[in-house]
Amino acid sequence: MPKIDNMLAILWMLRSNQKITAQQISEKLELNIRTVYRYIDALSTSGVPIVSEPGHHGGYSILDHFKETPLFFDAEEQASLIHAANFAENAGYYGGVALERAISKLGNYVNEKQESQISRQVSSLDVIKGLRSSPLESSLNELERAVVESVSVKIQYPSKSEAQRTDRLIDPYKILFWNTKWYVIGFCHLRNEPRSFRVDRIESLIVTEHPFNEPEHFSARDFFMKNLLPNLSEERVESVLIQGEPKVLDDLCRHWFLSHYVQARDANQAFFLLEQEMINTFVPYLLLPYGTSIRVLAPSSLQKSVIDVLNKLLHFHQS
Repeated sequence: MPKIDNMLAILWMLRSNQKITAQQISEKLELNIRTVYRYIDALSTSGVPIVSEPGHHGGYSILDHFKETPLFFDAEEQASLIHAANFAENAGYYGGVALERAISKLGNYVNEKQESQISRQVSSLDVIKGLRSSPLESSLNELERAVVESVSVKIQYPSKSEAQRTDRLIDPYKILFWNTKWYVIGFCHLRNEPRSFRVDRIESLIVTEHPFNEPEHFSARDFFMKNLLPNLSEERVESVLIQGEPKVLDDLCRHWFLSHYVQARDANQAFFLLEQEMINTFVPYLLLPYGTSIRVLAPSSLQKSVIDVLNKLLHFHQS
């Protein structure tokens, strides 16, 4: 391990409630015992209050007031970090190797009591993996480097029709994770405006040395949500009234899209304001998973759209 990791490891070992000898540190970390002495001297010089007791039952320890400094995590904090790492891994986080190294460091230098408590807390929670997309670790790491260093990237990306691929130069402002997918938000030189790109659709990626400056007040999150949830036009807006059981309506009103357009809600009805184009295109498909647990009361155009979609499905499966 690098010097700083070894010194941190010694600190974790000294944090236990038992004295530890230089020989024990040497064996655990596989270090020459003279190196251990040098590290302990360096820690003492840096201000760590290490106490050395000679004799058969002697050893090294640190003063109690130093054991709870912000450098260390208690058992509950360590368990929370491991839980968070579990969630991140199963969400498709791309820094898995570094994450595993960090978590292993948390578990390597705890005393028996802490280890037992952490083990119980960690085993109390599990995350069931869903369907995962193909690994994107290489692309995401390259994009992160470009974002951090503020340099442009050349990508090959499919057009809307996917009939052809276009070569683009983009200035990546931020990587964003939404609804199980990774996106990069940045300025597209081909379109001469900010755009969002799905990382799993990028077919090739080259990080350039061309620097860029991100606009001072640009918010990648706001840009993404604005494109995802377009503003309503007052001229084309229409009221939507849906009836259902309270628990079903709760779920409907928390839907990632419909939740942004809820206007009113009572025990058995929910009132939305949506554009006519939404009502006639994708909203019927959003309602299909709820089956007979909901009923569209208004408008009649949405009732008709739902029936049309169901008829198409029926015809497809019958044929």
